[in-house]
Amino acid sequence: MARKGEGIGIVEGWQGGLGGEDFLRGLVERVVQQVLEAEMTSFLGAGTYERTGERRGWRNGYKPRTLKTRVGGLEVSKSQVSALTAKLDAEVAEWRMRPLTGEYPYLIFDARYEKVRRGGAVVSQGVLVAIGISAAGCREVLGCWVAESESEASWGEVFAELKQRGLSGVRYVVSDDHAGMVKAIGRHFQGAVWQRCQVHFVRNALSLCGVAQRPLVLSLMRSVTEAPTREAAKTAFGLAVAELEKKAPKTARLLEEHGEEILGVYALPEAHRKRMRTTNMLERQNQELKRRTRVVRIFPNEQSCLRLVSALLIETSQEWMGRVYLRMEEDTGTETHAQAA
Repeated sequence: MARKGEGIGIVEGWQGGLGGEDFLRGLVERVVQQVLEAEMTSFLGAGTYERTGERRGWRNGYKPRTLKTRVGGLEVSKSQVSALTAKLDAEVAEWRMRPLTGEYPYLIFDARYEKVRRGGAVVSQGVLVAIGISAAGCREVLGCWVAESESEASWGEVFAELKQRGLSGVRYVVSDDHAGMVKAIGRHFQGAVWQRCQVHFVRNALSLCGVAQRPLVLSLMRSVTEAPTREAAKTAFGLAVAELEKKAPKTARLLEEHGEEILGVYALPEAHRKRMRTTNMLERQNQELKRRTRVVRIFPNEQSCLRLVSALLIETSQEWMGRVYLRMEEDTGTETHAQAA
């Protein structure tokens, strides 16, 4: 049985505008139909075509009805909410644990945080998301998880689960520089190129200098990120460090010590670099998640958070299905040297 308030999160999520999408409309339709069938059986005291002495009535056939909600005006009992969430949980769990067939050469990882109630307190929980680019060049949400933090252990469990489900063929991974994530990537995807998100790196560089120096830093960083080759980018880094040593020494030190971390993208074909040098694609998806989860504000528990986020990501993944994001036939002659994680 669902705990008190458990179903509220997903119901409010539907009211936030999920019901207009094909996947969730179909999912809600199937679940509600099953709940109605179960309640009818309970009321009559007998199943379909069942003859019993305790039977209290008869089914008189079916007639289509339109259920109008803001998935306004829908009211459900506690038992209906419990049955609904149980059915939805089963569908979500099936998607989250589905086998991963074929290869996924490129991976993108990121996390965001949601407020969840636990033991009478409100805590922040990480929502970890993984996206893959398949060998056919299509995007796919590989899964999502709710964890205490972005620790090496948490991401390690994510990566181990992905591999158990069949994840293979990984050659390139892009993420931010969160220490726990980076260590877990290095341990679970040895030999794959790791790319530190260039947008995050530039933000870090700007945070280490004064407002007056920021236009110069942006200009110098653009000369690096838009360089045509890895060698040209390294040369641009050297010039940027020399230019900033006196004007913005902290920024210069960052570039000198960690600049190589954003050059992994040069291991990819030129046609792939613009889309795979940052986590922007996943960050945009996280912004959409935030827009949808904002109506809940505080989830009653971790399961309700995972339920809503998973349903939203299922919707996204189905929208992406069959739509080519990168032309992988251009992925030839890729360099094989790995970035140090």
